Amino acid sequence: MQLTVAIVGRAQGLKGEVKLDLRTDTPETRLAPGAMLETEPAEMGPVTVASRREYKGATYVRFEEYSDRTGAETLRGVKLVIESDEDEVEPDAWFPHELKGLEALDPDGYELGVVADIEHLPGHDLLVVREQDGVLTRVPFVKEIVTEVDLEDNCVVIDAPPGLFSPEELVISEETGEIKDRN
Repeated sequence: MQLTVAIVGRAQGLKGEVKLDLRTDTPETRLAPGAMLETEPAEMGPVTVASRREYKGATYVRFEEYSDRTGAETLRGVKLVIESDEDEVEPDAWFPHELKGLEALDPDGYELGVVADIEHLPGHDLLVVREQDGVLTRVPFVKEIVTEVDLEDNCVVIDAPPGLFSPEELVISEETGEIKDRN
């Protein structure tokens, strides 16, 4: 199975360095100088990491095959991928394809919708849940909100704060104007 290690961003400088949007927890291993990575689309690679550096929380690499800015700019948006065995995954880690299609339930077991997608943001990932009325709701994929992922039962349990899902679940207090749970 192919896993995305990073997505190539903008070129930096004149020597072919590019900024990466990381999708791996181990960039020092996956992106070590000399590492060869396949690309998506395949015709852009494979590429070999010539150098890697960290600067202000961002990762920058140069590839042997693209040694100038012009070449590096053609890589923007290209995915760097590896073949991986699903057995090497740590606990509490899931692949996006495992989460898509899972039923989203509240802690009482009521259906909120179905996981339609995962969005990767710098702070944390978001589960995109398609509610029964078709509305897409973005749920922060953090343990305090997504309390359980059960692949065997094909569901995720979401303990959503009031207002995250459809408004019919909310009541606005006439006295204070605060949003409250209907229960």
